[in-house]
Amino acid sequence: MRFFSATVDPTALDRAAAYPADGPVAALTAEKIREEVDANRFRPEWIWLAEDEGGEVLARALWWGRADSERPIALDCLQVRSGVADPVAVAAGLLEAGHAAFGARPLYNLSLPADWTSRSELTEAVAWRRETGLRTGLSREIQRLRYEWTRAAGVPEASGRLTFREGGDEEFLDAFVRVSAGSLDEATRDELRTKDARQLAQEDMEFYLDCPGERSWWRLAELPDGTLAGLAVPSATPYNRNVGCLGVVPEQRGKGLIDEILGEITRFHASEGAERITATTDTTNVPMAAAFDRANYEVTEIRVILEAPRAA
Repeated sequence: MRFFSATVDPTALDRAAAYPADGPVAALTAEKIREEVDANRFRPEWIWLAEDEGGEVLARALWWGRADSERPIALDCLQVRSGVADPVAVAAGLLEAGHAAFGARPLYNLSLPADWTSRSELTEAVAWRRETGLRTGLSREIQRLRYEWTRAAGVPEASGRLTFREGGDEEFLDAFVRVSAGSLDEATRDELRTKDARQLAQEDMEFYLDCPGERSWWRLAELPDGTLAGLAVPSATPYNRNVGCLGVVPEQRGKGLIDEILGEITRFHASEGAERITATTDTTNVPMAAAFDRANYEVTEIRVILEAPRAA
């Protein structure tokens, strides 16, 4: 078995794009792969193939990153031919080769339809991918709901319970710190085990500043008397407008204010002409998922995230 990136063979990129995806997990089209390559989000050194002694491609792994990323951020596609007797062995060898080249273990983002657990062909496909993750150091699993708003859902009206205004960097830094306390977001909880809230807040701000959205979109949410209630950070991905970050400070939780903040983000993007707004939340973050449901955001897929365990 030979594992190699698309940098070592001038035909490898074409072979990766032309790979016949024959499994139940949705695969990228050749056109989409080339589009991502052209945008520098897929790169030859992040595209890996496994081939047998006869030169037949048995598997492919496509890692994704932002256009300016130094290393890949996530494994976006992992496929092994359906006729392979031991898909875990092939997939694990492929991932280990990629990880060694990157000097890192990027997370694996597996996108699935909302009903995947009731479909045996998909549960089997997920099972061998989970085992591959265990063998290659991606042993921690998180499941996230991907939501989507479209114009058909309607634009919520402002209730007047909150006011929204622009704020300075220090004000937003303080707001990020305050909303992180008691967060149900898995990534936030993990990060707070190894760093203080102010450091995490600075990193979160830098992350959203690096996203395609604009800093001028950000808003502080306040009660009518000027008391901070939370924050609204509308954002964008390379593909769609995005909810970004929103939160309520601990002392104001349980009052339905998250609905007001989500409504503000939705109104903002809608006013800018967005036809689609995407969002994600962990399946364990029940209050946030409920807010999306109330706002007529629909679950379009479930993402199974396999990643390396966080440092204690």
